[in-house]
Amino acid sequence: MEKESGTDAITVDAVMENLEKVLSFVRKKLNETEGDMLSCITLEVVVEELYTNIASYAYGKHTGIVTVKCSAKQEPLEWIVTFMDHGIPYNPLEHKEPDIKAPLEERKIGGNGILMAKKMMNDMQYEFKDGMNILTISKTV
Repeated sequence: MEKESGTDAITVDAVMENLEKVLSFVRKKLNETEGDMLSCITLEVVVEELYTNIASYAYGKHTGIVTVKCSAKQEPLEWIVTFMDHGIPYNPLEHKEPDIKAPLEERKIGGNGILMAKKMMNDMQYEFKDGMNILTISKTV
């Protein structure tokens, strides 16, 4: 039987100064469940990466907002985080993966964070709906 805890959300200006506010919000939600420390840290790292990308690129030179929703499902425990912004449409799942086997001097900058997020999460889904980027990640604990 699947049970879902209440979904909480925070909306902030998509700027780097709000990263800690977003991470604190996610940590609080994770602490309401009984997940293991490694899974918690893994999810925090991915949240930091994805929020940083939104804050850095979603609105170009302008400032917009981002809403971060966080919930948990039980049996098995699964943490779900959704990022929603009205920035430039961008599907990170279509981003070409970097060649991590190439020699360092031949590697291009960019894309490693998205690759890391894909590998560390159990699921990532993206949709662009009603002028909004919606990226949902989940981690089964």
